[in-house]
Amino acid sequence: MGATAGVGSVPPRPAALLVGVGLVLLEACALVATTGVAIATLVRGDAALPGAMVFFAAFCLLVAAVLVQASRALLVGKRWARSPVITWQVLLGVMAVGWLGVEATVAAAAVLLAAVGVTVCLLLPSAVAFTTRSGQSPRGPGGSRSR
Repeated sequence: MGATAGVGSVPPRPAALLVGVGLVLLEACALVATTGVAIATLVRGDAALPGAMVFFAAFCLLVAAVLVQASRALLVGKRWARSPVITWQVLLGVMAVGWLGVEATVAAAAVLLAAVGVTVCLLLPSAVAFTTRSGQSPRGPGGSRSR
């Protein structure tokens, strides 16, 4: 049974987009794991600043949720999803460079490489074309906006 592309079907996803989304989902998993560590620290009573740790855990979960939603949107070609993902990559890149300035570690280098990799993958022409559907006009017949 072969799949055929219909008139209104979504074009195949570019490999660069799939790699970028995969890295973003890995980042979301790391944030969830970090939340688990923060909660375990709270439960054990080892947190020096419990209020800050609660905020940190909530923040990590919120960012992970945004990254997952943006990844889903990227996979169906939504243009808006690039902005929060690339903004997060810029923040990660800045933190990783600062981290590398203090101590060169494999973890800091991995974070920097992931941030650069996601940004490059999402800004390659094939990924941009998929998320903007550059081959389709936003206007319907006669120049009117289609709904």
